[in-house]
Amino acid sequence: MSEIPLTNIDATLNPIESARGLPNEHYISDSVFEEEKQAILFNNWSAIGFAKDIPEAGDAKPINFVDIPLLMVRDNDGNVNVFQNTCRHRGMILVDEPTKIIGAIRCPYHSWCYELNGDMLATPMVGGVECNTHEAVDPSELALFKIRSYVWQDVIFVNINENAAEFVDYAAKLITRWKEFEKPVYHGGAGAYFTLEVDTNWKLAVENYAESYHLPFVHPELNITSKIEDHYHIEEPGNFSGQGSLVYQQLKTENGDVFPDFEGLSEKWDTGSEYICVYPNLLMGVHRDHVFSIILEPVGTSKTIEHVSIYYTKPIEEMQKLGALMNSNARFWRTVFMEDVGVVQGMQKGRHGLKFDGGKFSPVMDGPTHIFHQWVANKVNNYRKA
Repeated sequence: MSEIPLTNIDATLNPIESARGLPNEHYISDSVFEEEKQAILFNNWSAIGFAKDIPEAGDAKPINFVDIPLLMVRDNDGNVNVFQNTCRHRGMILVDEPTKIIGAIRCPYHSWCYELNGDMLATPMVGGVECNTHEAVDPSELALFKIRSYVWQDVIFVNINENAAEFVDYAAKLITRWKEFEKPVYHGGAGAYFTLEVDTNWKLAVENYAESYHLPFVHPELNITSKIEDHYHIEEPGNFSGQGSLVYQQLKTENGDVFPDFEGLSEKWDTGSEYICVYPNLLMGVHRDHVFSIILEPVGTSKTIEHVSIYYTKPIEEMQKLGALMNSNARFWRTVFMEDVGVVQGMQKGRHGLKFDGGKFSPVMDGPTHIFHQWVANKVNNYRKA
């Protein structure tokens, strides 16, 4: 391993009382971004997309995940597969826009074809104009490169380097914590998905989401109904962190209609809600009547796209009379998330301050953010030692 930017992260691993945040280079250096791409985004289970976008057999959606071309496909058995979106022949991109694949995945260059499960199907004229086979070309060795993947709560996760624990073990503590929400979820339709392009390093979005310290200063309207004193920290070192609220209030129509609840929830969720950062790049929120997920797409060192999807307890077809309420809910969350854009972009600009030393944590208010910093530092250290 050569040319590793050995930033000093020792102070980040200290207890919160004496810790410093990650150095500036972890937010503004392209070389450190490349290191973290391997150590964090590829070595762990990163979120890349939503299964809702490929609901039927043959549905395919190409994406770029930190410059790697990937293809999400639903096969004939209903399984979601993720492949490297490159033909095994000459490396041509196979699919360049969302599509319905009829028959086979066909390379637009020389028409090599693949099954929906990635197996090689055909190699036209590989042995000459009238011959589709050749002894040197073994179809069994030319399946698409399959990316290790898993779907949970409609989020598609991948482990690029294939060295993380099984997802159910990797996320076991969160799955257990939210076991009451292990139920089908239904996307709220076109209005329940939106994106925000933010000029910031993806980690700053995680750090901000994890804590409620900023609530009265950045979200004054939200603080009226869900005050900072009504929040609590969620801290699971080495796994996840976030915040919870004790005063969640359901949206209502003028007639008093509300979204239907998830069945079988305990009393905790009558007025409770939780917002957790699923390391490395997924932000989730759960409530009695809806959940949301925010996939942070790290486009570059200082640019992130936030992909927001909102889900409900019933299919959209059964909630037609609540359409206006669903639109109101989407507007509410969009407003809240937009209010965070200024602060995460401001922190990104501030990281160019040469004398900034990573910052001082509040031992009382910054626990969830400090836990994330420690997680990142540990992953980077482990990568450097490998």
